[in-house]
Amino acid sequence: MPAPRRLLAAAVTAAACLTAQALTATAATAAPEVVSRGVTVPAFYDPPAALPAANGALVRSEPLPLALSLPSLHGPLPGTATRLMYKSTDSNGKPVAVTGAYIEPAARWKGGGPRPLVVVAPGTLGQGDQCAASLGLEHPLVLNGETVSVGYEDLAVYRLLAKGTAVVVTDYVGLGATDRLHTYVDRVDEAHAVLDAARAARSVTGGSVTPASPVGLYGYSQGGGATAAAAELHSSYAPDVTLAGTYAGAPPADLAAVTGAIDGSELAGALGWSLNGFLQSDPELRPIAEAHLNAAGKAALADLSTMCVGDGLLHYGYAKSTKWTTDGSTLAQIIAGSPELKAFLDGQRIGRLKPSGPVRLATGTSDNLVPHGQARDLAVDWCRKGADVTYKPVILPNVGSALLNHFAPLLTDQGDAVDWLVDRLSGRSTTSNCWSMPVQP
Repeated sequence: MPAPRRLLAAAVTAAACLTAQALTATAATAAPEVVSRGVTVPAFYDPPAALPAANGALVRSEPLPLALSLPSLHGPLPGTATRLMYKSTDSNGKPVAVTGAYIEPAARWKGGGPRPLVVVAPGTLGQGDQCAASLGLEHPLVLNGETVSVGYEDLAVYRLLAKGTAVVVTDYVGLGATDRLHTYVDRVDEAHAVLDAARAARSVTGGSVTPASPVGLYGYSQGGGATAAAAELHSSYAPDVTLAGTYAGAPPADLAAVTGAIDGSELAGALGWSLNGFLQSDPELRPIAEAHLNAAGKAALADLSTMCVGDGLLHYGYAKSTKWTTDGSTLAQIIAGSPELKAFLDGQRIGRLKPSGPVRLATGTSDNLVPHGQARDLAVDWCRKGADVTYKPVILPNVGSALLNHFAPLLTDQGDAVDWLVDRLSGRSTTSNCWSMPVQP
């Protein structure tokens, strides 16, 4: 069995062990439900025509049934969940609705001071609305013949809840909310969605989070890029959020480097998600894409726009972008030869601003999917700006699979990452180890 299928089978088996809950529809609240690849997306996720003025303002909320929940004398374990829609601002300065979920933990906070909040920025889940992380809390496993979706971020969410921190999960711009396409790895959209999730959590009925609550950011892979970007934009966009610490695992800081690495890999479908997201953020790039993509490439982008990560692995694993272009060039070569595309990706670069507060940046030394080198370069860039950086190289053997090399550090480092973040939320100081990183690896 090829490596991506082994990984998918393991994930499916794990999720099946955790829940036997069948996929059910949520009652409509405002508009007809949307069906994406055989999955009903509740009407809750359809944004209204008008949004509140304030960033982070709640648009609507409703109870969210957690699939993995147990009753207790003091309420459900690990907590009580609320589905959210809140207002944010996209990279073009326009108002946008973002969905997510808030979970009030049953566990007591033992760190002193007000209960803290952690914003979880999910890793790559796909681009179809049915892939949203908030839906993954309700349905950890969707396997219906048309789509494969696994809520693998639930593990980090539950570990944080067990520590007594409140958790809010963002679905990002366009993932879940049905009015636009998900702007995959757009640093500004993701950063704003993360920071506005922290604001939205303050307004949840029955929640214990207040403006005084310290806030931590947690993310790996796509989520690591989102939290890294949020830490950089915090001081200018959301200084009212009391940011205590940021965990950025395997962040895709240099998208040009990442594009070349994922081409032909198990996660080659992410090329389509990236390009779809770029065209959503900047429609002026569309004529360039149209000129370079052949019929197969255009069909792949349309197909991938409705897929979750499991679908991408199964249907586009090891795909090569040379099969999608009119002249057989790779997408990386096309980007390098297009001033407009180069400028767009250059604007997505993370590492040109000093992040707020302490940051723990972890990357697998064998990660060649979101390359270790470009993530380490981000740590160096931040250190040069005087940031408080704890850099953690996760040393694991190269197992021959780019996907497994990337995925393994998520699991092996997760406990340490959660503990580090809880220490920051408890007010414990940290010491930068920038001294340990010479310019060259």
